[in-house]
Amino acid sequence: MQLNKIYNEDCLITMGRMKDCFVDLTLTSPPYDDMRDYHEYSFDVEKVAEELFRVTRKGGVVVWVVADKTSNGSESGTSFKQALTFMGKGFRLMDTMIFKKPPKGASGNNRIYWQGFEYMFVFTKGAPKTINLIKDRKNKESRNGDNGTKRLVNGKLKKVARGGYGEFGRRTNVWEYTVGKGHSSKDPEAFEHPAIFPENLAKDHIVSWSKSNDIVYDCFMGSGTTAKMALLTNRNYIGVKFLLFIAIWLKEGL
Repeated sequence: MQLNKIYNEDCLITMGRMKDCFVDLTLTSPPYDDMRDYHEYSFDVEKVAEELFRVTRKGGVVVWVVADKTSNGSESGTSFKQALTFMGKGFRLMDTMIFKKPPKGASGNNRIYWQGFEYMFVFTKGAPKTINLIKDRKNKESRNGDNGTKRLVNGKLKKVARGGYGEFGRRTNVWEYTVGKGHSSKDPEAFEHPAIFPENLAKDHIVSWSKSNDIVYDCFMGSGTTAKMALLTNRNYIGVKFLLFIAIWLKEGL
């Protein structure tokens, strides 16, 4: 496989040429339900999950960003169905994270609470080999370590040394990003794609679950956000744009 290249084909074809245990991190947002017009395109989540497990290195991570459509008063459950599929193929579900979007314009219907998030499932192939937790949540106060006691099950007290903590602590698993033009990306070309996700979201996952020179893969690449942020963080990338989408964008003058 050639690194730092976008392949114009079905992702199963691309992965079919990859050797086992090749990719360090996959970061992608697949077409889900029909919340965008993909001209009836669909993919086989079973086969994609199976191939992703094969090509992911031991300790590698897959971040799967997805949401559900509400129709006839019921959510589709697509997100959870896909998560269970990945687990059935051998992945661990390390974390169910939330991509929170502040209210903007009309969203959903007025019979339910405002729909303001997407799921970010973090799957691992065994124990993760790289964890670089972002620490930008301001603590109420910082303190040095000290000594104290802990009450045991039998009621006795045990002396313990407690670690301190600094001005900033690790994030929660709910990440909020302002979306829209000038926020998701400052590249005007990116907004020609109907389902862009924020550059900072991609960057934060890349630095959290990979290290310099790792291979970052996006099997459902849209505007190229994953590739851009991989390069800016000194990672290699491989992306896949399905030919159908390219033909649609060209036909519609995008």
